[in-house]
Amino acid sequence: MSESTTSSKHVSFLEYKGKYKGLLGWIFSTDHKRVGLLYLYTMLVFFSIAATLGLLMKLQMLAPGHTLMGPQTYNAMFTVHGIIMIFVIVVPGLPAVFGNFFLPLMIGAKDVAFPRLNLASWWIYVIGILVVLSSQFIGGWPDTGWTFYAPYSFQTPVNIVPALVGATIMGFSSILTGINFIVTIHRMRAPGMTWFKMPLFPWTLYATAWIQVLATPVIGITLLLTLMERLLGVGIFDPRLGGDPILYQHLFWIYSHPAVYIMILPGMGVISEIIPVFSRKSIYGYKAIVLSSLAIAFVGYFVWGHHMFTSGMSGRALYAFSFLTFLVAIPSAIKVFNWVSTMHKGSLLLQTPFYWAVSFIFVFMIGGLTGLVLGSLATNVHVHDTYFVVAHFHFIVFGGTGYSFMAAIHYWFPKMFGRMYDRSWANIGWVTFFAGFLSLYTPMFVLGLQGMPRRYYDYLPEFHAWHIFSTLGSILMIAGAAIVIINLVRSSRHGQKTSEKNPWGGKTLEWQADTPPTLENWEEVPTVTQKPYEYK
Repeated sequence: MSESTTSSKHVSFLEYKGKYKGLLGWIFSTDHKRVGLLYLYTMLVFFSIAATLGLLMKLQMLAPGHTLMGPQTYNAMFTVHGIIMIFVIVVPGLPAVFGNFFLPLMIGAKDVAFPRLNLASWWIYVIGILVVLSSQFIGGWPDTGWTFYAPYSFQTPVNIVPALVGATIMGFSSILTGINFIVTIHRMRAPGMTWFKMPLFPWTLYATAWIQVLATPVIGITLLLTLMERLLGVGIFDPRLGGDPILYQHLFWIYSHPAVYIMILPGMGVISEIIPVFSRKSIYGYKAIVLSSLAIAFVGYFVWGHHMFTSGMSGRALYAFSFLTFLVAIPSAIKVFNWVSTMHKGSLLLQTPFYWAVSFIFVFMIGGLTGLVLGSLATNVHVHDTYFVVAHFHFIVFGGTGYSFMAAIHYWFPKMFGRMYDRSWANIGWVTFFAGFLSLYTPMFVLGLQGMPRRYYDYLPEFHAWHIFSTLGSILMIAGAAIVIINLVRSSRHGQKTSEKNPWGGKTLEWQADTPPTLENWEEVPTVTQKPYEYK
């Protein structure tokens, strides 16, 4: 590491003063832990913005007609909400924050393989965000939706060039992070840590990293082609010039469905860490969880067509994509079975991280089962482009990533900051968020079955009652998120200092390091002699 010295390597990374001090000491630090926290603080700011936009959209839907905004403003809000949530928070989220912070600690390394490249990834990520935000000053917010569907993306009078360029730049950050993690896991595991002695969170990061490296270039190329179409009129997607707008959908979803697993696989890894610790049992079916993670990453490349069942594909293609959609559900079901089996007859320790983990399983099962409704050809035709899709999407993407993120931050918080959060307020925040989440998104399943189309700023009077229920749920969920965030931010500075390295009794390596970790993590790199979840 460029900053380390003999006299400073045993200092807590939070207290270390290198060449730069204050804010500069953070944004120029190559320490993987500080890079992870930089991602965390950045995402916290933009999550607050995106959540506020989502709340404003729900308030618009409180009653039919023009409540807060017109259609153009609504289109711009759900586009920016989607871009921030997907490209800024959900896709990089768990790998960027907890992967950066804990991957080296969990495999017994002193840092990632390429520390400077790791810091550069954060800088590229921030530059991409700033380019997207610059659209407000050079043509207004984009209004295409976060999918940038052709042909509207190159016909809209609103300037979407900054959004396309910014999303492409953020893709480079994802690719570099993936390369870094792959090399780190291959080359820097502690002595004795064979592949099947590696904890499950690094395994999911490994599977995710391959998706980042192989799939992300596809979306970069697709967005650049859209940019060329808009600026140069090359005729790739524009039907007026002999192009095919359906080709855009194929290219977009070839990346974006594997991207769902970039979002969810690390979350599954987090849950696989928490369940055995709070059940006081070895994880049930360790190898099955590992192999199912790799299977999800592999099969996920072949199911993009289920987003396009109504676009005019051949019968054979429809049947093939439907079959593969059901097939990819099997590895996820294996994980749920293993988690539940681990908890069975365990000595359950009821703490906030465990509550979030169990909530993840509940929410993820709803999202997964409703995904089979969309994967079935007969039912997909009826609910395609309705609020049913919105509900399913948020149960899987926001529910899966959000709940696992909350589980992770509450689980690893004392290790990261050396302090403990207020557990009473943490539990109140969890209950409030969980109740609000279900109240917000469950009515959308009903609205979708009734025929309410998505992405509309207005609706018919018969949908009014469910929209009231959903909007009230959004207020409750935002309140829960605010309680959680305020509690964690306050506790990171003023919470009770933890005197234990391992307050939860975890068996993986990060709990054997100092709290908070020192600059180089270990005075001596540990030697691994047993599997990571050896509870008697």
